[in-house]
Order: sequence, then structure tokens, then C-alpha cells
Amino acid sequence: KMRIVAFIPARGGSKGLKRKNLKLLGNHPLISWPIKHALESKFINDVIVTTDDNEIASIAKKYGAKVPFIRPSNLAEDLTTTEDTLKHALKIYEEKFEKVDLCVFLTCTDIFRKSNWIDEAISIMLKNQDIESVFSGHKTHKNFWQKDETGKWKRLQNWMAEYSSRQIRKSVVREDTGLCCVSRSFLWREGRRIGDNVEIIENNDFLTSVDIHTKEDLIIAEKLLKLRKEGII
Repeated sequence: KMRIVAFIPARGGSKGLKRKNLKLLGNHPLISWPIKHALESKFINDVIVTTDDNEIASIAKKYGAKVPFIRPSNLAEDLTTTEDTLKHALKIYEEKFEKVDLCVFLTCTDIFRKSNWIDEAISIMLKNQDIESVFSGHKTHKNFWQKDETGKWKRLQNWMAEYSSRQIRKSVVREDTGLCCVSRSFLWREGRRIGDNVEIIENNDFLTSVDIHTKEDLIIAEKLLKLRKEGII
């Protein structure tokens, strides 16, 4: 009886790739991809697109999403955070309809998701009330560095100084919430995308690193999508 709603942000004023969310990929606009994946879920009650753009809203509806409100322009600027967007969308949805228990976040620019990740994440949340969020993450054995306060490069983890076979060394996971993220609604009301007590659905699919924000990204994604459909990768 839990209310589970998917929210898909799609503003009209993208800068790196103009009208990005309406660009075609595999003969379908980017906005259609997360809508399709959300509609395939056996748990999700509503699929909501939050946008400031009437054309995006119209196309989103054609692909099966609902657009019960147009996002105000001050929440569709270059520096608007995803957290502010999701908090607003949840607030308006609950004012118009009913209280939400689990919130699903999907983006238009991460399209190489497996739709079953969504239901897997929701299932984990339903079975364990202590888990605050479940999201997709890409497992890697690469080392990572950052500069400290003095400007000196430091390894993120001390164990990264120990080089060994990839098969036995430790790994880290890249957070990919745009591919799939399910959180308890109280987090979004607080302006947080994910909580601290989480579970991660690990994936080893290198295509999940493709995040479409430029013309070059779109070209690469189109070619990779073709290769995947042909079973080559």
C-alpha cells in the first residue's frame, strides 16, 4: 500500500547541448528513456516529469508520463540543484495528490540503465525499513587522488598505495543516482537526495559512464546503443 512515485527532471534551458532532453537517441527523445524504464516497473504508481518547458511536457505526456505542474523558472537555472528540484516536485505532488512513501529518481542523460534495477532497488527498500536509499553504482578498482589543503596530491584511501592484482584488491563504487535511485520521501523533504544508510546495486557495465551533456556525448551514446542492440557489446 506504499505510494511509490518516479520523478524525472528535464529542464528546457540546457547549455552544453541545446534542448538536450528532446534530442533523439535511437529515434526517441532523451526524455522518453527514463519514462519507458519507469513505466516497466511493477511497483511505481506514478511517473512524473518536472520541467519548466511546455514542449518537453507535451512530449513527456505522449510517452506516458504525467506533468501535473510546470516547474517555476527560478528552479530551472544553471545552478539549480537536483535536490531543490526534487524537493519542490515532491512538495507539489503531495499537495495535489497524496503522500509519497518512496521516491524514485531517474535522469534523461543516463540512459544505459537496466530497468530491472528500479524494481530491485524498491524491493530492497520494502524488505528493509532501515535502508534509507538504494542506488546504482559502478564498481572500479582504479585509484583516485585529490589535492589536500596545501595543494599536494593525496590518495583518497591509504590502501590505494598497495598495488596488486585487480582480482584480489579492494574496490570503490562510483555513485550513479541518475541511473537509478530510490529514497525514502522524508529525505527529499529535507532537501537530501540520498541518506547515509544505503545499499548499492553494483554494476560492471562500462556504458553506465556515458552521461549525455554535449554533442559528442550524444554521438558516442548513439553508436554504443547501436552496438548494444546488435549484441556486440
